[in-house]
Amino acid sequence: MKNPFRTEEDAFRFVWLTIIYFVLIVIGSLINTWLGLGVFIGETAILAWWIITRGQRERPVPQSSPPHPEGERRILVIANETVGGEELLSCLQKKSENVREHVLVVSPALNSPLKHWVSDEDAARSDARARLERSLAEMRASGIDARGEIGDSDPLQAIEDAMRTFAPDELVIGTHPPGRSNWLERGIVEHARERFAVPLTHVVVDLEDARATASAETTEA
Repeated sequence: MKNPFRTEEDAFRFVWLTIIYFVLIVIGSLINTWLGLGVFIGETAILAWWIITRGQRERPVPQSSPPHPEGERRILVIANETVGGEELLSCLQKKSENVREHVLVVSPALNSPLKHWVSDEDAARSDARARLERSLAEMRASGIDARGEIGDSDPLQAIEDAMRTFAPDELVIGTHPPGRSNWLERGIVEHARERFAVPLTHVVVDLEDARATASAETTEA
């Protein structure tokens, strides 16, 4: 059986369902022993069905992009806090050489599971929008034809949504270095390679090193 939890939101939802599951059993038992047993049997059957059906869902069919005019390349970029990193900009500059590039930058809105659960995403989307606009300005200043949008908080879902409308020739994912990247801990890059049938480039952006270098240069100046 496959893992039924494709996202953090799924796991967070399961935790709450489990809590409710036990609370209802306790309440039923306090009212009547047989009622508690009936609640236990019924809820266990429902919970087992939920886990099995989610685990058996097939992965989305790998998506490949349709052919584009010769000399044109569509590049889908998925990055959040790393969206303005020099490493990412340098990667896109190299990929844009000798082609007519079209770059779509999607920045998933960072959010906690609790805020996502209650649909409180305004601040997350506002922060993501500010980072995205700064990055797009730098890309355009470098001669890259780029546009951007805020995507789903789950990066895999954000990629899937963009694949349907943008049909990229390749995918670029920007993350923090290992040990500081939530996306790497969740296996987002590996899952994306399995799920989407386009070439994928993983770019590591070390924002802390960039800040330290900038600070040192300012001090020396």
